[in-house]
Amino acid sequence: MRQFYGVTLDNPLMLGTALYPSPAILADAFAQSKAAVATVSLRRESGQDKAGQEFWSMIRDLGVAILPNTAGCHTVKEAVTTAHMAREVFDTKWIKLEVIGHTDTLQPDVFGLVEAARILTEDGFQVFPYTTEDLVVADKLLNAGCEVLMPWGAPIGSGQGLNNILGLRTLRAHFEDVPLVVDAGIGLPSHAAQAMELGYDAVLLNTAVAKAGDPAQMARAMALAVEAGQLAAVADPMEPRDMAAPSTPVIGKAFLE
Repeated sequence: MRQFYGVTLDNPLMLGTALYPSPAILADAFAQSKAAVATVSLRRESGQDKAGQEFWSMIRDLGVAILPNTAGCHTVKEAVTTAHMAREVFDTKWIKLEVIGHTDTLQPDVFGLVEAARILTEDGFQVFPYTTEDLVVADKLLNAGCEVLMPWGAPIGSGQGLNNILGLRTLRAHFEDVPLVVDAGIGLPSHAAQAMELGYDAVLLNTAVAKAGDPAQMARAMALAVEAGQLAAVADPMEPRDMAAPSTPVIGKAFLE
């Protein structure tokens, strides 16, 4: 397993904590998924003894690493401020950095993302940037101090899967030593397996599990898919061919006249 800012995860599945029908279902889904990381929005929390403390206690009880996010932030200032607040609440240097640039697609504002990443890394944060599969943007994020990249598979919550296989494959090939996480767009276990087959180090998903008819069952399916995809990548799968190739050798075949 690849390290994320010096931390080796037991499982390459990262799971969000929003949209679940109930806290009990959320906890059951995490148990079935065996996810190693939970992403949490600051909006689910509050200060002192106000609403939100029970939720935070439940997240702590999951026994997984916490990755706060800046979900819903549309400006550099908003993202940086939210990150600082999250560090105080969750007591972690990790931050999933989102700077949204387009309301309908929730596509990242890559210009603001790079700027915010630089500010936060200089302030001691360990940034997990939600980005696109663009190589130039990836390089600028790494130069800004990021040690992990989280390219989207498809728009957040869309369930479309991996919309740009070539781009994701190119990103993986170009940044061989950088931990890469497919974040957003995963709708089916097959999508998660495909991401891992491409050589990605983890997948992050939320809606596909939380909004399923049976979140716990879907969480288990995602866990199995991620494991299968990871094993397939390590096994060095065959390359696709343009023509058929017989699996049974023709040498030694009897010829009848």
